[in-house]
Amino acid sequence: QAQVVESGGGLVQPGGSLRLSCAASGSLVSSNSMAWYRQAPGNQRDLVARITTGGSTYYADSLQGRFTISRDSAKNTVYLRIDRLKPEDTAVYYCNKFPPRDTLWGQGTQVSVSS
Repeated sequence: QAQVVESGGGLVQPGGSLRLSCAASGSLVSSNSMAWYRQAPGNQRDLVARITTGGSTYYADSLQGRFTISRDSAKNTVYLRIDRLKPEDTAVYYCNKFPPRDTLWGQGTQVSVSS
């Protein structure tokens, strides 16, 4: 059964950077459009960025410029780099296919931005 494992989150000061990783099973990354989503406390889970099998990337309008999604198909891994972190970036970050598959949600990785 396909699965993903997210990692790389942590507590960061405003203005800092993080790189999140999503290790996927099998050929999930090379065969599908993949995406990062995030869910802040009390909010719904929202799309952050996605990358197609051809390597094209798309970002939520409000997040342009600080987020970079990439992938390494050989490692079956998707990455999300976040620069100039803001307190409002605090959330649990998840990866999944795009569009998401209900059975593929992992545990996510917590990103907390605070001074």
